[in-house]
Amino acid sequence: MIIDAHEDIAWNMLAYGRDYTRSAYEIRQQEAQTHSETPRYNGQAMLGYTNWLQGQVGIVFGTLFAGPARKRNPERRVPAYETPDEAHRLYRHELGLYHRLAAEHPDKFRLLRTRQELNAHIGQWKGAPADAAKPIGLVVLMEGAEGVRAPDELPVWWEDGVRIIGPAWVGTRFCGGTGEPGPLTPEGDALLRGMAEVGFLLDLSHMDPQAARQALETYPRGVIASHANPAALLPQSRSNRFLPDDVITRLAERDGVIGVVPYNRFLDTAWRRGDPPLPLSKVVEHIDYICQRTGSSRHVGIGSDFDGGFGAESTPEGLDTVADLQKLAPLLHARGYTNDDIAAIFAHNWLRKIREVLPSAAA
Repeated sequence: MIIDAHEDIAWNMLAYGRDYTRSAYEIRQQEAQTHSETPRYNGQAMLGYTNWLQGQVGIVFGTLFAGPARKRNPERRVPAYETPDEAHRLYRHELGLYHRLAAEHPDKFRLLRTRQELNAHIGQWKGAPADAAKPIGLVVLMEGAEGVRAPDELPVWWEDGVRIIGPAWVGTRFCGGTGEPGPLTPEGDALLRGMAEVGFLLDLSHMDPQAARQALETYPRGVIASHANPAALLPQSRSNRFLPDDVITRLAERDGVIGVVPYNRFLDTAWRRGDPPLPLSKVVEHIDYICQRTGSSRHVGIGSDFDGGFGAESTPEGLDTVADLQKLAPLLHARGYTNDDIAAIFAHNWLRKIREVLPSAAA
């Protein structure tokens, strides 16, 4: 099994009308037939139910995401927020979409809110043939916490299935973020205290390194970076989007896990859309860097971010849909990684963090 720690499923449903009960190829065909502008902005679809099955991607961290209006491309008529109240409505809508997927298509999707549900899900996957139809498990991750209007709302988000929260996308009222540096704010400190009281896993992705360092020293619960590549392999980048070595080291000391993103621009910042694809071995280089930096294969996984602003034309050679993530296995073997290492990178590391955050049973 593969666990993918970052997919913007609900956002694509809301903003672009993508139907993930279908295959990525069916979505592409439908968008071509209707002359949709979606591929222009969001790339060729890489996600779809049959593709998850083909790639044995059994669990996905499905995000809640919305961007601020100040960052919206005026050509794109997609939902965006001006105020926390508007963000709250968008995030609640997306959370409802995950609940609807699980309710209307229980053969295809299952929300994972407790260890009991997780264990049943893993048991079903282990007990079924690889090509058998079975549901994809969804763990809900809030990317950017602007939908949380006040910390006292956090128990409601938890009750409704959210288990992971990242305070940033760009800068938020909680902390600096991608392209907008800055530390944790007083509101950010209050958010983290509230998250810790409830039990959320903290996602450092998109947090400015200064804010991430503060959070690593103060947040008492589990920490991850669901989709973030090492800055050291991107020396020409001036972006604060990537993880400095000291943050990687501290995450590992906190038993965190980092999801490597197989997006060409996150593997080589000189790459531009329309350039030839990078070799798939570049993904392995980023995985290997984290392993070498932290001393083991325990602290790295996959956080694909597929359909999250880029598509198949922006991924390394050989990646056409999410199913092709399995092609990383022989490359990792060739690099000297054992079967146990690969199982850790593909699933077991994320599974450890999921078990850590999920309650044993519903309250």
